[in-house]
Amino acid sequence: MRPVVFHFAISTFACLILFLPVTGSGQTPLDHSAHSGHKMSVDPGGVVMNENHNNLPRGCDKISRDYAITIHAGRQYVSDTPGMIFGMSQHEVQVEPCSRIELTFVNDDEVRHQWMVHGLPKYLYPAGMFHIEASGGYSKTGTFIVPGDDQTYLIHCDMAQHMEKGLRGQLVVGKGSGNLWGVPGISDNFYRHHYLPPRTLLFAAVALGIGFLTVLWMTRSSKKTVKLASGSGEPSDQHQSQ
Repeated sequence: MRPVVFHFAISTFACLILFLPVTGSGQTPLDHSAHSGHKMSVDPGGVVMNENHNNLPRGCDKISRDYAITIHAGRQYVSDTPGMIFGMSQHEVQVEPCSRIELTFVNDDEVRHQWMVHGLPKYLYPAGMFHIEASGGYSKTGTFIVPGDDQTYLIHCDMAQHMEKGLRGQLVVGKGSGNLWGVPGISDNFYRHHYLPPRTLLFAAVALGIGFLTVLWMTRSSKKTVKLASGSGEPSDQHQSQ
């Protein structure tokens, strides 16, 4: 019985290796390349990148509304959130489509922080990004115009480990496109990703079926071999008595 179980396990494992596709982590990489093409305003207090006051995104006939928003970043804004070090006074920003946002970013910490939006139209914002960086104790102000679609955009700080430690938010334009994962006070801290690839159950069923048929064929072949071996052995007692 042991050889049968062994062959079944080997066959099933081989089928799974052949049928299951190679998948990544489900995570989409952020585009931080080609910073030399960005429009930048730099001073000792920080950086404003890809500011846009007047150029309308495609599909927008006019500025629907003007917003003036101030957001603070610092340790005190997540003091009641376990596992977080940095936070923002506002982790979610909701605006109308085609609106213009004047964002003042105030850094209440002693280290640099950033307020970055990803996924904006690349024909207006190089790498699809609007970016404000404020040195410790400083504030910076920048302006940008959002597209006319209902969409949820990622806001985060790109300094090492700052996003993982709390500096993560979302910009909801119109009705948005659903909450992003890991936004403090908005959604779960971790992305509940289905790590198995699509049609995994189908692949597993096919692999098990092939493994079962392989073992069945090997068992029957083994029995036939035993019968042939026994049939070609010593003559029977009747022949010996003759």
